[in-house]
Amino acid sequence: MDRKLFRSILLIITYTVLLVLALVKIDALLGMAGSFLGLLQPLYVGFALAFILNRPCQAFFRAYDRVLGRTRAAGLSRPLAVFSSYLSLIIALGILFSFVVPKLTESIQIFAGSLGGYLLNIQSSLTNLFNYLHVDADILKNFNLSGLTSYLQRFLDGMVQGLSTTVTSVMNFTGALISMFVTGLLAIIFSIYMLGGRETLLGQCRRLLTAYAPARMVEPILDVVHLTAGTFTRFVSGQLIEACILGGLCAAGMLFIQADYAPLVGVIIGVSALIPVAGAYIGAILSAFLLLMVSPVKALIFLIFLAILQQIEGNVIYPRVVGTSIGLPGIWVLTAVTVGGGLFGLPGVLLSVPVCSVLYALLKQDVRRRLRRKSTQPVKEKQTPKES
Repeated sequence: MDRKLFRSILLIITYTVLLVLALVKIDALLGMAGSFLGLLQPLYVGFALAFILNRPCQAFFRAYDRVLGRTRAAGLSRPLAVFSSYLSLIIALGILFSFVVPKLTESIQIFAGSLGGYLLNIQSSLTNLFNYLHVDADILKNFNLSGLTSYLQRFLDGMVQGLSTTVTSVMNFTGALISMFVTGLLAIIFSIYMLGGRETLLGQCRRLLTAYAPARMVEPILDVVHLTAGTFTRFVSGQLIEACILGGLCAAGMLFIQADYAPLVGVIIGVSALIPVAGAYIGAILSAFLLLMVSPVKALIFLIFLAILQQIEGNVIYPRVVGTSIGLPGIWVLTAVTVGGGLFGLPGVLLSVPVCSVLYALLKQDVRRRLRRKSTQPVKEKQTPKES
């Protein structure tokens, strides 16, 4: 038998055996892949953090480079830019938490202190509803609010005591806390290396791509990478700006509806606005539920106010602040969120819109290129047969 043919047959048999083993042990392989990807979690978090801080780091680098570029300390521009970026992030978070946390704590304390009154309001509303509908309200006679409150208090006390006396729960909590701390520390270290060695890492990636990828594929791959980076950057910036504006306006409007809940509702609406499409409904439902226990009329007023505010923010403020940042039509945004959330849960909801925007831009470019190519091709005239 020809040696080359024998080698081809042996290679096909080997691939077939490996494919069968992979299909039989698919669960074990997926588990191993999941464990391996879990070990790389600090790298993912660090890359996300470096991606968010890339723009301010570049701005600081240009500022330091203008000042130190002609001196012996020119090499300090990049470390100082990374340090300034993290310092700005820490200061911004400190200001945010110093303003929000006390107000949030105060709102939660007001809610907890008025819980008995909220329950009385619910009971009174149910009684009025049953009287209006001519329904027998004897079922409310046995509704003992003090007994329910004491039962809930005993249940929570027993849960706290059980957690405090269970060694396993304490060990699990401690292990999770240590793992979270280590993951965060490693993520910060990775992000510092990525921001500090940005040019070096980008140059290495370009050389690897040029060395191992076909020459005709290098430029298209780089174009896709640049498009993806720009789209994700605009998407993150747009979502953060939208969340801050919407949360601030909602808190300002709540001062005229229920001033005690203004910080809490503003935080809920602002945080939920980070989730595309579904976030608006989640924040509205949670905030309306809190106001419903105070007054159903105020809850209805809040929903009307929020609907008007979201229309103004979506049609006036957001286009002016962000513009057509991702360039994706609304129907495809809804489709991306639905499919991404169904397949990958919350990460799919958060990442589906920019990913779909990149695919949409690539498809639009390819369609334009094909139409341009067809329009430049010469049209062949039909040749009529010569008369004999």
